[in-house]
Amino acid sequence: MSNYQSSNDFKYLASLLKYAPNETQAFVHFDQQKIKRTDGVIPTKTRELIALAIALTMQCAYCIDVHVKGAKRAGVSVDELAELISISASVRAGATMAHGLLAMRLFEQNNS
Repeated sequence: MSNYQSSNDFKYLASLLKYAPNETQAFVHFDQQKIKRTDGVIPTKTRELIALAIALTMQCAYCIDVHVKGAKRAGVSVDELAELISISASVRAGATMAHGLLAMRLFEQNNS
């Protein structure tokens, strides 16, 4: 297996629609209404940047694939993408530090 995750996996959406049509259609509808809507207060370009930042911090390869393409269609520049990557990395590192502080507290509380 050359790639564990592949954009070719999107073809299996048809299988999900076949075997779990209600749940899958509900997800597709939710995605369309929240991420891809164009009549919201938040512009499409900003929506795609937010979605991409979340995809990067959640480390979802499929979401990264979809939202890089969406961001490019929405007019995101390579400079904006590079800055977004750095911001996302900082947020991910910040979350690690915050959980590290929790680990320190839990360690100190467990004096047994």
